[in-house]
Amino acid sequence: MKLQDTLSKSEQEVDISKKVKIYLCGVTVYDESHIGHARTIIVFDVLRKYLESKGIEIEFIQNFTDVDDKIINRANEENKTADQISTKYIENYYKDFDGLNVKRATNYPKATKHIPEIIKFIEKLIAKGVSYPTKNGVYFSVSKFPEYGKLSKKKIDELQSGARIEVDEEKKDPLDFAVWKISDKEPVWDSPWGKGRPGWHIECSAMSIKYLGENFDIHGGGRDLIFPHHENEIAQSESCTGKQFAKIWMHVGMVTIDGEKMSKSIGNVKSIKHVIENWGPNIIRLFCLSGHYSKPIDYSEELLKENLIKWRQVETCHYELIHANNENSENINEFVNKVVAEFDNALDDDFNTHLALSAFFQLVKETNRLAADEKLGKENSRIIKKELKRMLEILGLTIPEITDSQKEEIDKLIRQREQSRKEKQFEVADRIRDKLNEMNIELIDHKGKTIWMIKEKIKAEK
Repeated sequence: MKLQDTLSKSEQEVDISKKVKIYLCGVTVYDESHIGHARTIIVFDVLRKYLESKGIEIEFIQNFTDVDDKIINRANEENKTADQISTKYIENYYKDFDGLNVKRATNYPKATKHIPEIIKFIEKLIAKGVSYPTKNGVYFSVSKFPEYGKLSKKKIDELQSGARIEVDEEKKDPLDFAVWKISDKEPVWDSPWGKGRPGWHIECSAMSIKYLGENFDIHGGGRDLIFPHHENEIAQSESCTGKQFAKIWMHVGMVTIDGEKMSKSIGNVKSIKHVIENWGPNIIRLFCLSGHYSKPIDYSEELLKENLIKWRQVETCHYELIHANNENSENINEFVNKVVAEFDNALDDDFNTHLALSAFFQLVKETNRLAADEKLGKENSRIIKKELKRMLEILGLTIPEITDSQKEEIDKLIRQREQSRKEKQFEVADRIRDKLNEMNIELIDHKGKTIWMIKEKIKAEK
Protein backbone atom coordinates (compact mmCIF):
# COMPACT_ATOMS: atom_id res chain seq x y z
CA MET A 1 0.00 0.00 0.00
CA LYS A 2 1.14 3.52 -0.85
CA LEU A 3 -0.16 6.72 0.74
CA GLN A 4 0.34 10.36 -0.17
CA ASP A 5 2.69 11.82 2.46
CA THR A 6 1.99 15.49 3.20
CA LEU A 7 5.62 16.03 4.30
CA SER A 8 7.41 14.69 1.20
CA LYS A 9 4.49 15.48 -1.17
CA SER A 10 5.00 12.03 -2.70
CA GLU A 11 3.54 8.56 -2.29
CA GLN A 12 5.26 6.52 0.40
CA GLU A 13 4.97 2.78 0.92
CA VAL A 14 3.47 1.50 4.17
CA ASP A 15 5.71 -1.18 5.68
CA ILE A 16 3.29 -4.07 6.23
CA SER A 17 5.99 -6.59 7.11
CA LYS A 18 5.41 -5.82 10.81
CA LYS A 19 2.81 -4.24 13.08
CA VAL A 20 1.61 -0.93 11.60
CA LYS A 21 1.49 1.88 14.18
CA ILE A 22 -0.98 4.71 13.61
CA TYR A 23 -1.61 7.87 15.65
CA LEU A 24 -4.75 9.88 14.87
CA CYS A 25 -5.35 13.28 16.43
CA GLY A 26 -8.74 13.02 18.09
CA VAL A 27 -11.26 15.60 19.23
CA THR A 28 -11.13 18.37 21.82
CA VAL A 29 -13.97 17.36 24.12
CA TYR A 30 -15.86 20.58 24.79
CA ASP A 31 -18.82 20.03 22.43
CA GLU A 32 -20.61 17.41 20.33
CA SER A 33 -18.64 15.73 17.53
CA HIS A 34 -19.72 16.74 14.02
CA ILE A 35 -19.68 15.40 10.46
CA GLY A 36 -16.18 16.83 9.87
CA HIS A 37 -14.82 14.73 12.73
CA ALA A 38 -16.79 11.75 11.39
CA ARG A 39 -15.15 11.92 7.96
CA THR A 40 -11.59 11.84 9.30
CA ILE A 41 -12.31 9.07 11.80
CA ILE A 42 -14.28 6.96 9.28
CA VAL A 43 -11.45 7.25 6.71
CA PHE A 44 -8.95 5.96 9.27
CA ASP A 45 -11.40 3.29 10.44
CA VAL A 46 -11.58 1.89 6.90
CA LEU A 47 -7.80 2.14 6.48
CA ARG A 48 -7.37 0.10 9.64
CA LYS A 49 -10.05 -2.45 8.71
CA TYR A 50 -8.54 -2.92 5.25
CA LEU A 51 -5.05 -3.57 6.64
CA GLU A 52 -6.47 -5.92 9.27
CA SER A 53 -8.39 -7.81 6.55
CA LYS A 54 -4.93 -8.61 5.09
CA GLY A 55 -3.85 -10.11 8.42
CA ILE A 56 -1.73 -7.09 9.39
CA GLU A 57 -1.58 -6.21 13.09
CA ILE A 58 -2.48 -2.59 13.83
CA GLU A 59 -1.66 -0.48 16.88
CA PHE A 60 -4.15 2.40 16.64
CA ILE A 61 -3.90 5.30 19.08
CA GLN A 62 -6.35 8.21 19.12
CA ASN A 63 -6.13 10.87 21.80
CA PHE A 64 -8.70 12.99 23.59
CA THR A 65 -7.67 16.59 24.23
CA ASP A 66 -9.35 16.96 27.62
CA VAL A 67 -7.56 20.11 28.84
CA ASP A 68 -7.91 23.23 26.70
CA ASP A 69 -9.11 26.83 26.94
CA LYS A 70 -12.32 25.88 25.09
CA ILE A 71 -13.12 23.23 27.71
CA ILE A 72 -12.39 25.64 30.56
CA ASN A 73 -14.57 28.34 28.96
CA ARG A 74 -17.45 25.89 28.48
CA ALA A 75 -17.09 24.76 32.11
CA ASN A 76 -17.28 28.38 33.32
CA GLU A 77 -20.35 29.04 31.16
CA GLU A 78 -22.16 26.01 32.59
CA ASN A 79 -20.84 26.40 36.14
CA LYS A 80 -19.20 22.97 35.98
CA THR A 81 -15.67 21.63 36.27
CA ALA A 82 -13.53 21.03 33.19
CA ASP A 83 -13.51 17.33 34.11
CA GLN A 84 -17.33 17.20 34.09
CA ILE A 85 -17.41 18.81 30.62
CA SER A 86 -14.75 16.53 29.12
CA THR A 87 -16.28 13.40 30.70
CA LYS A 88 -19.71 14.24 29.23
CA TYR A 89 -18.41 14.76 25.70
CA ILE A 90 -16.10 11.72 25.80
CA GLU A 91 -19.13 9.57 26.70
CA ASN A 92 -21.07 11.18 23.83
CA TYR A 93 -18.12 10.56 21.49
CA TYR A 94 -18.25 6.82 22.20
CA LYS A 95 -22.02 6.71 21.61
CA ASP A 96 -21.66 8.61 18.33
CA PHE A 97 -18.82 6.57 16.87
CA ASP A 98 -20.07 3.20 18.13
CA GLY A 99 -23.28 4.21 16.31
CA LEU A 100 -21.21 4.83 13.15
CA ASN A 101 -19.71 1.33 13.40
CA VAL A 102 -16.20 2.67 14.06
CA LYS A 103 -13.91 0.11 15.65
CA ARG A 104 -12.53 1.40 18.93
CA ALA A 105 -8.88 2.43 19.03
CA THR A 106 -6.29 0.27 20.76
CA ASN A 107 -6.04 3.11 23.28
CA TYR A 108 -7.60 6.53 23.80
CA PRO A 109 -5.03 8.42 25.89
CA LYS A 110 -6.14 11.64 27.60
CA ALA A 111 -3.85 14.63 28.09
CA THR A 112 -4.83 14.93 31.77
CA LYS A 113 -3.65 11.37 32.47
CA HIS A 114 -0.19 12.00 30.97
CA ILE A 115 1.01 15.10 32.80
CA PRO A 116 4.18 13.38 34.17
CA GLU A 117 5.18 12.27 30.63
CA ILE A 118 4.50 15.77 29.29
CA ILE A 119 6.61 17.41 32.03
CA LYS A 120 9.52 15.01 31.35
CA PHE A 121 9.26 15.79 27.64
CA ILE A 122 9.44 19.54 28.32
CA GLU A 123 12.44 19.05 30.65
CA LYS A 124 14.27 17.32 27.77
CA LEU A 125 13.47 20.22 25.43
CA ILE A 126 14.85 22.71 27.95
CA ALA A 127 17.97 20.58 28.52
CA LYS A 128 18.58 20.54 24.77
CA GLY A 129 18.30 24.32 24.61
CA VAL A 130 15.25 24.37 22.29
CA SER A 131 12.72 25.48 24.92
CA TYR A 132 12.97 28.15 27.59
CA PRO A 133 10.97 29.00 30.73
CA THR A 134 9.46 32.44 31.35
CA LYS A 135 7.27 33.83 34.13
CA ASN A 136 4.23 32.94 31.98
CA GLY A 137 5.23 29.41 31.01
CA VAL A 138 7.63 27.44 28.83
CA TYR A 139 8.01 28.14 25.10
CA PHE A 140 9.50 26.20 22.22
CA SER A 141 12.06 28.27 20.32
CA VAL A 142 11.10 27.97 16.65
CA SER A 143 14.41 29.47 15.50
CA LYS A 144 16.23 26.48 17.06
CA PHE A 145 14.53 24.09 14.61
CA PRO A 146 15.84 25.08 11.14
CA GLU A 147 13.33 22.82 9.33
CA TYR A 148 10.32 24.56 10.85
CA GLY A 149 7.63 24.90 8.15
CA LYS A 150 8.62 21.75 6.26
CA LEU A 151 5.19 20.12 6.70
CA SER A 152 3.06 23.15 5.80
CA LYS A 153 5.57 24.27 3.14
CA LYS A 154 5.62 27.76 4.66
CA LYS A 155 8.68 29.87 5.29
CA ILE A 156 9.24 31.20 8.78
CA ASP A 157 8.86 34.82 7.67
CA GLU A 158 5.45 33.94 6.15
CA LEU A 159 4.17 32.03 9.13
CA GLN A 160 3.37 34.81 11.55
CA SER A 161 0.17 35.79 9.74
CA GLY A 162 -1.10 32.21 9.83
CA ALA A 163 -0.12 31.34 13.39
CA ARG A 164 -2.30 31.67 16.46
CA ILE A 165 0.11 34.15 18.00
CA GLU A 166 -0.09 34.38 21.78
CA VAL A 167 0.88 37.86 22.85
CA ASP A 168 3.57 37.60 25.53
CA GLU A 169 6.44 40.02 25.89
CA GLU A 170 8.44 37.22 27.55
CA LYS A 171 8.65 35.32 24.26
CA LYS A 172 11.93 35.58 22.37
CA ASP A 173 10.12 35.35 19.04
CA PRO A 174 6.43 35.88 18.18
CA LEU A 175 6.35 32.42 16.53
CA ASP A 176 7.52 30.60 19.67
CA PHE A 177 4.68 28.46 21.02
CA ALA A 178 3.74 27.37 24.52
CA VAL A 179 4.51 23.88 25.76
CA TRP A 180 3.53 24.78 29.34
CA LYS A 181 1.19 27.58 30.44
CA ILE A 182 1.46 29.05 33.93
CA SER A 183 -2.07 29.46 35.33
CA ASP A 184 -4.03 29.58 38.55
CA LYS A 185 -7.32 28.63 36.88
CA GLU A 186 -8.32 25.01 37.37
CA PRO A 187 -7.42 22.50 36.14
CA VAL A 188 -3.73 23.01 36.99
CA TRP A 189 -0.83 20.75 37.90
CA ASP A 190 2.45 21.29 39.70
CA SER A 191 5.53 21.58 37.50
CA PRO A 192 9.17 22.72 37.89
CA TRP A 193 8.10 26.04 36.29
CA GLY A 194 5.01 26.68 38.40
CA LYS A 195 1.39 25.56 38.50
CA GLY A 196 -0.24 25.35 35.11
CA ARG A 197 -1.26 23.09 32.27
CA PRO A 198 0.29 21.76 29.04
CA GLY A 199 0.06 23.52 25.69
CA TRP A 200 -2.05 21.93 22.97
CA HIS A 201 0.74 20.54 20.77
CA ILE A 202 2.95 18.93 23.42
CA GLU A 203 0.34 16.38 24.50
CA CYS A 204 0.29 14.59 21.13
CA SER A 205 4.09 14.41 20.98
CA ALA A 206 4.33 12.94 24.48
CA MET A 207 1.48 10.46 24.07
CA SER A 208 2.28 9.25 20.54
CA ILE A 209 5.91 8.57 21.50
CA LYS A 210 4.86 6.82 24.72
CA TYR A 211 2.51 4.41 22.94
CA LEU A 212 4.09 4.03 19.50
CA GLY A 213 7.77 4.89 19.93
CA GLU A 214 9.94 7.69 18.59
CA ASN A 215 9.41 6.76 14.93
CA PHE A 216 6.07 5.24 13.89
CA ASP A 217 4.28 4.56 10.61
CA ILE A 218 1.35 6.94 10.09
CA HIS A 219 0.30 10.18 11.80
CA GLY A 220 -3.11 11.44 10.76
CA GLY A 221 -5.74 14.10 11.20
CA GLY A 222 -7.79 16.68 9.35
CA ARG A 223 -6.07 19.06 6.92
CA ASP A 224 -6.81 21.91 9.32
CA LEU A 225 -4.23 20.41 11.71
CA ILE A 226 -1.26 20.67 9.31
CA PHE A 227 -0.46 24.11 10.70
CA PRO A 228 0.17 24.89 13.45
CA HIS A 229 -0.58 21.65 15.32
CA HIS A 230 1.31 19.04 13.30
CA GLU A 231 4.05 21.48 12.31
CA ASN A 232 4.69 22.11 16.01
CA GLU A 233 4.51 18.41 16.86
CA ILE A 234 7.28 17.70 14.36
CA ALA A 235 9.47 20.53 15.67
CA GLN A 236 9.28 19.55 19.34
CA SER A 237 9.35 15.76 18.75
CA GLU A 238 12.33 15.71 16.38
CA SER A 239 14.18 18.26 18.54
CA CYS A 240 13.65 15.97 21.55
CA THR A 241 14.53 12.61 19.95
CA GLY A 242 16.84 13.58 17.09
CA LYS A 243 14.84 11.15 14.90
CA GLN A 244 12.23 11.38 12.17
CA PHE A 245 8.87 11.57 13.98
CA ALA A 246 6.29 9.90 11.70
CA LYS A 247 7.10 8.11 8.44
CA ILE A 248 3.87 9.18 6.69
CA TRP A 249 1.63 12.19 7.36
CA MET A 250 -1.91 11.49 6.14
CA HIS A 251 -4.42 14.36 6.13
CA VAL A 252 -8.15 14.21 5.42
CA GLY A 253 -10.00 17.02 3.60
CA MET A 254 -12.59 19.20 5.26
CA VAL A 255 -16.37 18.82 5.06
CA THR A 256 -18.28 21.87 3.84
CA ILE A 257 -22.05 22.36 4.11
CA ASP A 258 -23.72 23.42 0.85
CA GLY A 259 -20.40 24.90 -0.23
CA GLU A 260 -19.75 26.81 3.00
CA LYS A 261 -17.34 26.07 5.82
CA MET A 262 -19.05 24.66 8.92
CA SER A 263 -19.40 27.43 11.49
CA LYS A 264 -21.38 27.81 14.70
CA SER A 265 -21.84 31.50 13.95
CA ILE A 266 -23.93 30.72 10.85
CA GLY A 267 -25.52 27.64 12.45
CA ASN A 268 -24.63 25.05 9.81
CA VAL A 269 -22.74 22.56 11.97
CA LYS A 270 -24.15 19.04 11.56
CA SER A 271 -23.64 16.97 14.70
CA ILE A 272 -23.09 13.23 14.38
CA LYS A 273 -26.13 12.62 16.56
CA HIS A 274 -28.25 14.63 14.08
CA VAL A 275 -26.97 12.88 10.94
CA ILE A 276 -27.29 9.39 12.46
CA GLU A 277 -30.86 10.07 13.59
CA ASN A 278 -31.82 11.30 10.13
CA TRP A 279 -29.74 9.16 7.76
CA GLY A 280 -28.34 6.22 9.71
CA PRO A 281 -24.71 5.04 9.86
CA ASN A 282 -24.47 3.37 6.43
CA ILE A 283 -25.46 6.48 4.45
CA ILE A 284 -23.05 8.63 6.48
CA ARG A 285 -20.18 6.20 5.89
CA LEU A 286 -20.90 6.07 2.15
CA PHE A 287 -20.93 9.87 2.06
CA CYS A 288 -17.63 10.18 3.97
CA LEU A 289 -15.92 7.68 1.63
CA SER A 290 -17.42 8.97 -1.63
CA GLY A 291 -14.52 11.29 -2.50
CA HIS A 292 -10.75 10.97 -2.25
CA TYR A 293 -9.82 11.36 1.40
CA SER A 294 -7.38 14.22 0.78
CA LYS A 295 -9.94 16.44 -0.98
CA PRO A 296 -12.75 18.49 0.59
CA ILE A 297 -16.25 17.09 0.34
CA ASP A 298 -19.56 18.95 0.41
CA TYR A 299 -22.38 17.79 2.67
CA SER A 300 -25.76 18.20 0.98
CA GLU A 301 -29.15 16.54 1.17
CA GLU A 302 -28.91 15.68 -2.54
CA LEU A 303 -25.66 13.75 -2.09
CA LEU A 304 -27.08 11.89 0.90
CA LYS A 305 -30.19 10.97 -1.12
CA GLU A 306 -27.95 9.61 -3.90
CA ASN A 307 -26.16 7.45 -1.34
CA LEU A 308 -29.48 6.27 0.06
CA ILE A 309 -30.55 5.06 -3.41
CA LYS A 310 -27.24 3.18 -3.70
CA TRP A 311 -27.70 1.67 -0.24
CA ARG A 312 -31.13 0.32 -1.22
CA GLN A 313 -29.38 -1.50 -4.09
CA VAL A 314 -26.96 -3.03 -1.56
CA GLU A 315 -29.82 -4.22 0.63
CA THR A 316 -31.57 -5.76 -2.41
CA CYS A 317 -28.33 -7.51 -3.38
CA HIS A 318 -27.87 -8.89 0.15
CA TYR A 319 -31.35 -10.43 0.24
CA GLU A 320 -31.22 -11.70 -3.33
CA LEU A 321 -28.13 -13.67 -2.26
CA ILE A 322 -29.91 -15.03 0.83
CA HIS A 323 -32.87 -16.24 -1.25
CA ALA A 324 -30.91 -17.59 -4.24
CA ASN A 325 -31.67 -21.32 -4.32
CA ASN A 326 -31.88 -22.44 -7.94
CA GLU A 327 -29.22 -24.32 -9.86
CA ASN A 328 -29.14 -21.99 -12.87
CA SER A 329 -25.80 -20.13 -12.59
CA GLU A 330 -23.72 -18.12 -15.03
CA ASN A 331 -19.96 -18.45 -14.71
CA ILE A 332 -19.06 -15.28 -12.80
CA ASN A 333 -15.64 -16.20 -11.38
CA GLU A 334 -13.76 -13.98 -13.82
CA PHE A 335 -16.04 -10.99 -13.15
CA VAL A 336 -15.81 -11.34 -9.36
CA ASN A 337 -12.02 -11.70 -9.45
CA LYS A 338 -11.81 -8.54 -11.61
CA VAL A 339 -13.98 -6.53 -9.19
CA VAL A 340 -12.04 -7.76 -6.14
CA ALA A 341 -8.75 -6.76 -7.78
CA GLU A 342 -10.14 -3.31 -8.63
CA PHE A 343 -11.36 -2.83 -5.05
CA ASP A 344 -8.03 -3.80 -3.47
CA ASN A 345 -5.91 -1.95 -6.04
CA ALA A 346 -7.90 1.24 -5.42
CA LEU A 347 -7.21 1.07 -1.67
CA ASP A 348 -3.55 0.12 -2.18
CA ASP A 349 -3.05 3.13 -4.48
CA ASP A 350 -3.28 6.08 -2.05
CA PHE A 351 -6.40 4.72 -0.40
CA ASN A 352 -8.83 5.73 -3.15
CA THR A 353 -12.15 4.90 -1.49
CA HIS A 354 -14.05 6.55 -4.37
CA LEU A 355 -12.72 3.94 -6.84
CA ALA A 356 -13.10 1.15 -4.26
CA LEU A 357 -16.78 2.03 -3.88
CA SER A 358 -17.13 2.01 -7.66
CA ALA A 359 -15.87 -1.60 -7.73
CA PHE A 360 -18.12 -2.51 -4.79
CA PHE A 361 -21.22 -1.18 -6.58
CA GLN A 362 -20.25 -3.04 -9.76
CA LEU A 363 -20.58 -6.25 -7.75
CA VAL A 364 -23.91 -5.12 -6.29
CA LYS A 365 -25.41 -4.18 -9.67
CA GLU A 366 -24.27 -7.38 -11.40
CA THR A 367 -25.76 -9.46 -8.59
CA ASN A 368 -29.09 -7.66 -8.92
CA ARG A 369 -29.00 -8.12 -12.73
CA LEU A 370 -28.40 -11.85 -12.39
CA ALA A 371 -31.29 -12.07 -9.91
CA ALA A 372 -33.63 -10.18 -12.24
CA ASP A 373 -32.67 -12.52 -15.09
CA GLU A 374 -33.28 -15.60 -12.89
CA LYS A 375 -29.58 -16.55 -13.20
CA LEU A 376 -28.43 -16.04 -9.61
CA GLY A 377 -27.93 -19.68 -8.60
CA LYS A 378 -26.60 -21.22 -5.39
CA GLU A 379 -22.99 -21.37 -6.64
CA ASN A 380 -23.03 -17.73 -7.77
CA SER A 381 -24.52 -16.75 -4.45
CA ARG A 382 -21.78 -18.55 -2.52
CA ILE A 383 -18.98 -16.86 -4.51
CA ILE A 384 -20.50 -13.36 -4.35
CA LYS A 385 -21.53 -13.60 -0.68
CA LYS A 386 -17.95 -14.18 0.42
CA GLU A 387 -16.57 -11.12 -1.37
CA LEU A 388 -19.55 -8.88 -0.60
CA LYS A 389 -19.20 -9.72 3.11
CA ARG A 390 -15.48 -8.86 3.04
CA MET A 391 -16.09 -5.52 1.29
CA LEU A 392 -18.94 -4.62 3.65
CA GLU A 393 -16.72 -5.33 6.67
CA ILE A 394 -13.84 -3.24 5.29
CA LEU A 395 -16.15 -0.33 4.46
CA GLY A 396 -17.84 -0.66 7.86
CA LEU A 397 -21.31 -1.07 6.34
CA THR A 398 -23.81 -3.22 8.20
CA ILE A 399 -27.02 -5.05 7.33
CA PRO A 400 -28.73 -6.41 10.47
CA GLU A 401 -28.81 -10.18 10.82
CA ILE A 402 -32.20 -11.81 11.26
CA THR A 403 -33.00 -14.80 13.45
CA ASP A 404 -34.34 -18.11 12.14
CA SER A 405 -37.66 -17.50 13.93
CA GLN A 406 -38.02 -14.07 12.28
CA LYS A 407 -37.29 -15.63 8.89
CA GLU A 408 -39.85 -18.39 9.47
CA GLU A 409 -42.54 -15.85 10.45
CA ILE A 410 -41.87 -13.72 7.34
CA ASP A 411 -41.80 -16.77 5.04
CA LYS A 412 -45.12 -17.96 6.51
CA LEU A 413 -46.78 -14.57 5.87
CA ILE A 414 -45.48 -14.53 2.29
CA ARG A 415 -46.79 -18.05 1.63
CA GLN A 416 -50.19 -16.95 2.95
CA ARG A 417 -50.10 -13.90 0.68
CA GLU A 418 -49.20 -16.00 -2.38
CA GLN A 419 -51.98 -18.45 -1.59
CA SER A 420 -54.48 -15.58 -1.22
CA ARG A 421 -53.42 -14.18 -4.58
CA LYS A 422 -53.85 -17.61 -6.24
CA GLU A 423 -57.33 -17.82 -4.75
CA LYS A 424 -58.02 -14.24 -5.97
CA GLN A 425 -58.52 -13.08 -2.36
CA PHE A 426 -56.77 -9.81 -3.15
CA GLU A 427 -58.03 -7.92 -0.10
CA VAL A 428 -56.50 -10.56 2.18
CA ALA A 429 -53.27 -10.47 0.16
CA ASP A 430 -53.16 -6.66 0.46
CA ARG A 431 -53.69 -6.83 4.24
CA ILE A 432 -50.74 -9.22 4.53
CA ARG A 433 -48.62 -6.88 2.39
CA ASP A 434 -49.61 -3.99 4.72
CA LYS A 435 -48.56 -6.05 7.74
CA LEU A 436 -45.23 -6.81 6.08
CA ASN A 437 -44.78 -3.09 5.32
CA GLU A 438 -45.28 -2.33 9.01
CA MET A 439 -42.40 -4.73 9.69
CA ASN A 440 -40.35 -2.69 7.18
CA ILE A 441 -40.32 -5.64 4.77
CA GLU A 442 -40.44 -5.02 1.05
CA LEU A 443 -41.48 -7.72 -1.40
CA ILE A 444 -39.68 -8.33 -4.68
CA ASP A 445 -41.78 -10.29 -7.13
CA HIS A 446 -39.86 -12.59 -9.48
CA LYS A 447 -41.32 -14.84 -12.17
CA GLY A 448 -42.64 -17.79 -10.21
CA LYS A 449 -41.64 -16.59 -6.73
CA THR A 450 -41.63 -13.64 -4.33
CA ILE A 451 -38.66 -12.83 -2.14
CA TRP A 452 -38.44 -10.32 0.68
CA MET A 453 -35.97 -7.84 2.12
CA ILE A 454 -35.85 -5.76 5.29
CA LYS A 455 -35.17 -2.11 4.54
CA GLU A 456 -33.26 0.03 7.01
CA LYS A 457 -35.52 2.74 8.42
CA ILE A 458 -34.26 6.13 7.28
CA LYS A 459 -36.01 9.05 8.94
CA ALA A 460 -34.99 11.52 6.20
CA GLU A 461 -36.63 9.30 3.56
CA LYS A 462 -40.12 10.07 4.84
